[in-house]
Amino acid sequence: MTTPWGEVALARFPEDPRDRLRAWDASDAYLLRYLAEQAVPLSGTVVVLGDRWGALVTALAAHQPVQITDSWLGQEATRVNLARAGVGPGAVRLLTTQDPVPDRIDLLLVRVPKSLALLEDQLLRLAPAVHPGTVVIGTGMVKEIHTSTLRLFERILGPTRTSLAEQKARLIFCAPDASLPRPANPWPYLYDLPGDVGSLSGRPVVNHAGVFCADRLDIGTRFFLKHLPETDGPRRVVDLGCGNGIVGTAVALANPETEVLFTDESFQAVASAEATFKANGVPGHAEFRVGDGLTGVPDGSVDVVLNNPPFHSHQATTDATARRMFTGARRVLRPGGELWVVGNRHLGYHMTLKRLFGNCRLVAGDPKFVVLRAVRRG
Repeated sequence: MTTPWGEVALARFPEDPRDRLRAWDASDAYLLRYLAEQAVPLSGTVVVLGDRWGALVTALAAHQPVQITDSWLGQEATRVNLARAGVGPGAVRLLTTQDPVPDRIDLLLVRVPKSLALLEDQLLRLAPAVHPGTVVIGTGMVKEIHTSTLRLFERILGPTRTSLAEQKARLIFCAPDASLPRPANPWPYLYDLPGDVGSLSGRPVVNHAGVFCADRLDIGTRFFLKHLPETDGPRRVVDLGCGNGIVGTAVALANPETEVLFTDESFQAVASAEATFKANGVPGHAEFRVGDGLTGVPDGSVDVVLNNPPFHSHQATTDATARRMFTGARRVLRPGGELWVVGNRHLGYHMTLKRLFGNCRLVAGDPKFVVLRAVRRG
């Protein structure tokens, strides 16, 4: 990526030579160009919210910015990209969306996220650190910035306007208004499940902002809950890409001897899963891990993997994440262990599973979703 301060070599994480998606886009370049052309002061506390793969903080590393992200993969990409640029480990402070925020912010740069709820939550958390002199600039592709996005900045921070579009990217300028009443943060959000979803019927779910379908039970998970495997005795189960933890919690409630590992690359998701598990008073043992899929889980150590894989990476549609999840599942399953997957029928996961496992059985299906089961034979 070409920046006003030179070329920066960037990659997503984990690096995949087959992946044609870049680790930056025109909105990152537009924001950096604006900072240089307008000589925006960079001497105070610079906070970068939602920097997807570390492009912004890598370019601004000389000014010791603070990065706040919900993505473990994005945070790891940032570490790798900083090292590739020769930046020492202490130059950039890496925080998650669950960490306490800085006490004072002089320049706030916001990479607009896909989730409006996550933007709301994070702006409300950051608002007390923003002062009248804080420069607030958002950035995103035109298709990512909506009227609702601008209204959110205005409601929480102050008057907001946008730039002209350049290369299908746009900037957001917000002038902090200290007199604005600060609304209460509605996140995390708690609701009770409907009465027809098995062991979790009528039970509470806790969702932090940004988690998929945070305000309701999505139809794919609802379908999966009605067709989960029955387990008995001590079993090691992984809720892979756990989201708010509904699936793993349902299995643990049905069999208290189950040991469940909840794992997701989203800090918000794993916090939600842990809160959901605890809110339901599940007697079994559980582990909650933020990371890259099943990395760190020993080979042949798991009885069942449950998975509702995502098929988007930010705005891009891709099956790369699902393929990596399925490959990881085959590695960690014991011989005879089972991978259960729910997905949209049109995605064709059964073909990928047959290639990896040599088998795949349709457990249940409707016009939109399928539940598939693949068994590790040896």
